[in-house]
Amino acid sequence: MHPPRRIAEDELIRQCKSGSLKCQELLYKQFYGYAMGISLRYCLNRDDAMEVVNDAFIKAFNSMKSYDENKPFKAWLRTIVVNTAIDRRRKDLKLLLNTDLDGAERLAMRVNAIEELNAQDILSMMRGLPPIQLAIFNLYEIDGYNHDEIAGMLKIPASSSRVYLSRAKEKMRKVITEEKQKHG
Repeated sequence: MHPPRRIAEDELIRQCKSGSLKCQELLYKQFYGYAMGISLRYCLNRDDAMEVVNDAFIKAFNSMKSYDENKPFKAWLRTIVVNTAIDRRRKDLKLLLNTDLDGAERLAMRVNAIEELNAQDILSMMRGLPPIQLAIFNLYEIDGYNHDEIAGMLKIPASSSRVYLSRAKEKMRKVITEEKQKHG
């Protein structure tokens, strides 16, 4: 019995554009881990992340004909996954955005605190953030969006994005400090 033939990414995408369900399944399997990694940063649990990934792939397959093959597929898919996660969270975020931001203080930043942690420590701390802070931390620090772009995506003022990011970082610093005190 021969091992299954691995189809090149560009050929797989061309076949998906022509509607091949088998190629869509192969593309899904090939990029599932990548999409799930992105989704887990935005979602509070694995089930929600899986739903976001599945919704994102449905959106990707439905708009595959508009995908420009001259651009990296991963970047295109990443944008769809991030936007799907944000869309899914937007309703929850609207409820949380009613927090009074007028009295928010600018928080001092200590750069070296995060450098001392490994990736699992950071992901664990991120899961402890409120949803709005988690979303903004991901968009700004990990995905590289600026505050104006985040404001447009979440329909909030850019200044609110800055405040929520500062609060997220402060909460993470507090956890780091507490862990350091526990472990001497």
